[in-house]
Amino acid sequence: MEITLRAVEDDDLAAFHRQMTDPEAARMAAFGPEDPYDREAFAAYWQRMRNSSCLLRTVLADGRVAGTAAVYGVVGEREVTYWIDRAYWGRGVATAALRALLAEVPERPLYARAAADNGASLRVLEKCGFRESARARGYANARGREIEEVVLVLPAS
Repeated sequence: MEITLRAVEDDDLAAFHRQMTDPEAARMAAFGPEDPYDREAFAAYWQRMRNSSCLLRTVLADGRVAGTAAVYGVVGEREVTYWIDRAYWGRGVATAALRALLAEVPERPLYARAAADNGASLRVLEKCGFRESARARGYANARGREIEEVVLVLPAS
């Protein structure tokens, strides 16, 4: 399967909405938009993201929209994030997408966060060189409660 990244296009948003409202995917990711089911709020969220200093990418698997990958935040504290359609889980798409994103963004350090019980995402991050640096608690919109999260860092070489 060929995994590529490209700039987000308007037509991608319908796929992103479908992916981010998948109940199983949302529970696993835990952290996401406050109310992804509210289409107006979802559209406004993506408009803000696209008008910000974020580097936003659409993840393509053999030319089909498979998810998103992004780098956001202020220099020195920038974080990576990604969301992969559940249909592509377990097939190396997240790892390939994150590696491609990291190749586009040479600055280090970069940070990431994942729910402590999201072993798949933690493995993806570790395969790409991220290492656990701390544990924290954060409010998980998709779970409606505070949960433990792992903070990871990709240090300067």
